Amino acid sequence: MFGYRNLGFGSGVAASLPLEVEYLIVGGGGAGGKAAGAGGGAGGYRAATALTLTSGAEYTVTVGDGGAAEDAESHPGADGSDSVLSGTGITTLTSDGGGGGAKGNTNGRSGGSGGGGGGSTNINRTGGSASGGGTGNAGGARSDSAGTGGVYGAGGGGGAGAVGQTGTSARGGNGGIGLANDIVEDGTDVYYAGGGGGAAESNQAVNGNDDDAVNHGRTQGGGGKGGAYANRDDGFCDATANTGGGGGGRSFSVGGGGGGDGGGGGKGIVVLRMATAIYTGTVTGSPTVSTDGANTVLKFTGTGSYTA
Repeated sequence: MFGYRNLGFGSGVAASLPLEVEYLIVGGGGAGGKAAGAGGGAGGYRAATALTLTSGAEYTVTVGDGGAAEDAESHPGADGSDSVLSGTGITTLTSDGGGGGAKGNTNGRSGGSGGGGGGSTNINRTGGSASGGGTGNAGGARSDSAGTGGVYGAGGGGGAGAVGQTGTSARGGNGGIGLANDIVEDGTDVYYAGGGGGAAESNQAVNGNDDDAVNHGRTQGGGGKGGAYANRDDGFCDATANTGGGGGGRSFSVGGGGGGDGGGGGKGIVVLRMATAIYTGTVTGSPTVSTDGANTVLKFTGTGSYTA
């Protein structure tokens, strides 16, 4: 029967439960840029509480990879890839991969959320735009004024909950905050799809996506923190895996030059939640299967499927 499962309750009496699932789909985050690099944009974010499946149909899950850090000095951070849920009777649901953060003198790339604009030139460098494949926001621009060494603060990557912040002369812009969801455990919010912080060009900088309530750090979407001047590795970092967060931007190395790679984007995630009474147990791809009250939760961190 389309959309329902019959359950027997003795004496031939049957009840039907709707084959409805909640879902969360987050694309892979974009990588941060290098050489006064900007923060990577978060993957697109989709969530809903009532998706009706067809009994016996297989639903395919694709989980997008985070963008890889680019070694070439002329390249921005790589874009993340898309996360997808598709199958019989539903419109294919796609959350786009996040846009890569700019290398120093380029604009941010567009994606689920846009990457930030680079910070090594007096030409106005803008953040990338949100593509519309899931909830997302634009990346931040570089600062309007120069700081140490004539370098401008790079923009933060966009997040699902807010745009990336514009850099300043003393610090890179914060990544946009992600969005909270308690699909894995009812009542326990986890933030997904936060933007990566842009690189700063000051030893005193407090960089994008630092771990505090104002700066929207790792606990609020998984975006990587932007780096400080002189290749300080205590700054930039990769995004948290399976959050779809954007990677942090990387600064110049000591004495100039491109420095190392920016932070890698976080891989995406797909989660399905349904009443345990309708769960069939037929899955591929080894998702994490857990129970939460009267519900079963499937957490996919790689490609797989569920048969309703």
